[in-house]
Amino acid sequence: MTKQQANWSPYDNNGGSCVAIAGADYCVIAADTRMSTGYNILTREYSKICKLADKSVMASSGFQADVRALQKLLAARHSIYQHQHNKQMSCPAMAQLLSNTLYYKRFFPYYSFNVLGGLDNEGKGCVFTYDAVGSYEKVGYSAQGSGSTLIMPFLDNQLKSPSPLLLPAQDAVTPLSEAEAVDLVKTVFASATERDIYTGDKLEIVVLNADGIKREYMDLRRD
Repeated sequence: MTKQQANWSPYDNNGGSCVAIAGADYCVIAADTRMSTGYNILTREYSKICKLADKSVMASSGFQADVRALQKLLAARHSIYQHQHNKQMSCPAMAQLLSNTLYYKRFFPYYSFNVLGGLDNEGKGCVFTYDAVGSYEKVGYSAQGSGSTLIMPFLDNQLKSPSPLLLPAQDAVTPLSEAEAVDLVKTVFASATERDIYTGDKLEIVVLNADGIKREYMDLRRD
């Protein structure tokens, strides 16, 4: 008789995909609303997008319990910052705070894969992409989550980001208009939903610009 051992993990992967695209004066952040575990769909209406500040929005995939704990901690840190400085945190400052918060937990990490989008101090769009332990990079566009391996080649083909090794450094923001970026996001999610069982149901799109934040939704495959 073989000895059986019960394996327990403190982590789960609830799937889903997130995308962010930065433009000259806007930022588009999008994610699907399906939350799964294994072959089971837990809910079809779960928002993976969290507003951290007036000009900073985070989309997260991975283990949603850790994501929620991370969101609550960032909200508390931002509240302290507002009391001390009497102003909202800028998107680059929030990016550094998120990196520090993830790195602080590097020996028992938040199992969350985040993309942070917003507007910088000059009003230009910016996107920061992360791993689970806080390593981050400022980019023109990014994808995270279960569908990221399908979405990133599509975005690379359409947007052709300049190499970060080029000197002098080139601006990473994409040349698309706001409407074109939203259409591209809808296209990549419709494509990823066909091949990734953890992405689907509904697409939530958040657009940040000088006028503020607006949301729109699009139905995806429900099977």
